[in-house]
Amino acid sequence: MCAAVSVLGLAATGCTSSTAPTGGPSRSAASSGSRAASPSGSAAAHGWSRKRLLAAITKHPGTTHTARANPLNAQVGAVFTHNAEGDHFCTASVVDSAGQNLIVTAAHCVYDPTTGQRSDLVFVPGYRNGEAPNGVWPLVSITVDQSWKDSGNEDMDVAFAIVQPQSGMQIQQVLGASTLGIGKGYQLPVRITGYPSSGDAPITCANNTTEQSPTQLRIECPAYTGGTSGSPWITEPDAASGTGTIVGVIGGYQQGGNTPDVSYTSYFGPQVRSLYDRATG
Repeated sequence: MCAAVSVLGLAATGCTSSTAPTGGPSRSAASSGSRAASPSGSAAAHGWSRKRLLAAITKHPGTTHTARANPLNAQVGAVFTHNAEGDHFCTASVVDSAGQNLIVTAAHCVYDPTTGQRSDLVFVPGYRNGEAPNGVWPLVSITVDQSWKDSGNEDMDVAFAIVQPQSGMQIQQVLGASTLGIGKGYQLPVRITGYPSSGDAPITCANNTTEQSPTQLRIECPAYTGGTSGSPWITEPDAASGTGTIVGVIGGYQQGGNTPDVSYTSYFGPQVRSLYDRATG
């Protein structure tokens, strides 16, 4: 697997929100081969602690429902073309960085090995019912691994993107960010929140991951259809800060899964760390 990466510039415009998007059946609604609101109240009242996450998995493992508006879900958003009136085809989330301007998603959401990069993309965190309560953030550059660019290497179906500041503020200053989790293992309690392209609100599900292969994780959560590619797999939630640790994004094997009830992610190991370092370097 090649450790080289491509850093690509993107032109994106539009900082308004309006109607809800429509989309197709694949995880990435833009890829035929694949498949929360503004923070309110205290993080302790609305966040997820590790104890609460484990209790939810024990009581309702693999149950999908509409995600609540809370500080952690506010960091997750839909990826659109042009603005919030464009096509919604993937999900992304804010990840901690020194520049405070970074999001993470699946590589197949932003770069097609056959046709090249997708341009004019925006990230709409907390998108719900046609509204963009946390703003519209244009993607200005993306970083993907060279092995993904060359051949669509499913073990590096991960991308980092820098988003343009709004009103003089970086996105992490506004919403906070979860940290990148490297080498966390294969059996983890995680919560996945994402945006089906057919819906107007994010869905969420908690369950334990399993090892699909040494380079892939697997999880059973129903109804993760087109648009949920790039959805973060979050463990170690901290209710006090409203953050967690991102250990995967829907993608990887079968570009996230050929059925809506089982999802995959490329394993976040040293090569993903190297990709992150290049994106933030």
